Amino acid sequence: MTETILYGIKNCDTVKKARHWLDEQQVSYRFHDVRTDGLDPQMIESWIAAAGWEKVLNKVGTTWRKLEPAVKEQVSADNVVDLLMEYPAMIKRPVLDQNGTITVGFRPNQYALLFNL
Repeated sequence: MTETILYGIKNCDTVKKARHWLDEQQVSYRFHDVRTDGLDPQMIESWIAAAGWEKVLNKVGTTWRKLEPAVKEQVSADNVVDLLMEYPAMIKRPVLDQNGTITVGFRPNQYALLFNL
């Protein structure tokens, strides 16, 4: 049995678009809200291993912009997991886990290829 999990934040516009696309295509998935359902460091580490920490860390969002400049300058592969655990809103959304294949962000054409649609 294959399992598809969409990780994100319920109110995020991009996550809403991804969920709408998946629903329209009748793709079965489970939604995991990283704020309410939680995260663990191993989960984030697996996303980083698959996509790279620079892609998983969202440097365009409000949470990143509000960080102290000194904190931003110190971010590296060695400490990014701790930062993302503390500020889950800084995870680029959504993260799609399709049987261990990780996709960060949402682009309809990329999802169509993933699901052979």
